[in-house]
Amino acid sequence: MSQAPTVDLAEEFMERRTPLQRVQSTLHRYPYLSPLIVLVVAMVVFTLLNERFLLPTNLSFLTQQSVVIGTLAIAQTLIILTAGIDLSIGAIMVFGQMLMANLAVSVTASNVLPIAGQNPALSIVLGILAATLAGAVNGFLIVRFNLPPFIVTLGTLSVFTALTLILFKARTIQGPEIPELLKWLGTTVKIGDFQLMYGVVLMLILFAVFAYILRNTAWGRHVYAVGDDPVAAELSGIRVKRVVFSVYVVAGLIMGIASWVYIGRVGSASPNADPLINLDTITAVVIGGVSLFGGRGTMIGTLIGTFIIVVVENGLALAGLDQAYRVLAVGILVIAAVAIDQWIRKVKT
Repeated sequence: MSQAPTVDLAEEFMERRTPLQRVQSTLHRYPYLSPLIVLVVAMVVFTLLNERFLLPTNLSFLTQQSVVIGTLAIAQTLIILTAGIDLSIGAIMVFGQMLMANLAVSVTASNVLPIAGQNPALSIVLGILAATLAGAVNGFLIVRFNLPPFIVTLGTLSVFTALTLILFKARTIQGPEIPELLKWLGTTVKIGDFQLMYGVVLMLILFAVFAYILRNTAWGRHVYAVGDDPVAAELSGIRVKRVVFSVYVVAGLIMGIASWVYIGRVGSASPNADPLINLDTITAVVIGGVSLFGGRGTMIGTLIGTFIIVVVENGLALAGLDQAYRVLAVGILVIAAVAIDQWIRKVKT
């Protein structure tokens, strides 16, 4: 008696799905694919528009432009994965770099603070510790008083901006006044005609480290679980508040490192650093496929999102378009990324 053929119900279900549903499922599984496609298309288009786009000098400039946004975007990614957000990220970074510079500046410089003249290495460590403590303050306020991250970090944005101006007298520390160790991450090494900045190397190492941590450690899995469903995470034994607090502490640590990176990239320390850096980090994360609702996204996606921002702005500049059009293009990309995320989240598993 012959045996009736077995039917693989899962395979049959897969075959019933439309091509669009399969694309939706693939993007849900690999959230970095959509920004990767955007990046490749953008680079092809801008290369066709201007042959200078792929010149080693321009590619060197692109990587250097990405270093501060990219480093801070690592911190923002961790926070957004928990369904939070940090609007104070730029202010904390500026506070950290101003503390480093004011500690390390020579006592012979004009209008310096009494804390000046410290060992440069100690200054860097103290600046990073200060940023880490600032991140801990954000985390404490959020988990201890159950306050929304948006409100807490909106408040600390003003607090750290004011502290920077009050404590450091709104004085810019110029390059010649800053010890070389603080500017070391701005050093470049030549690879043919391409110049690779040490700060970019550090940024890529940080991306690799945190990509590994999120993918292969219990802490990383807990971060995703808390962002996806904090109630379910709590019921499964995860200490949600501890995880959230730890994320803000780690994010503060990364902001401190970004402070050092910023000094190296710019060659000076100014309290009037890029005021849009907060929005740039959120933009990089969102365009990179990390869901604002938490629980979904990757570090590689954020890295791609960072490069999309600098590629689009640089490509449009080479095309001769006004700054307003570059801002418009980035805004459209953000709206499109959020719309795609909403669509992907509706995937039927």
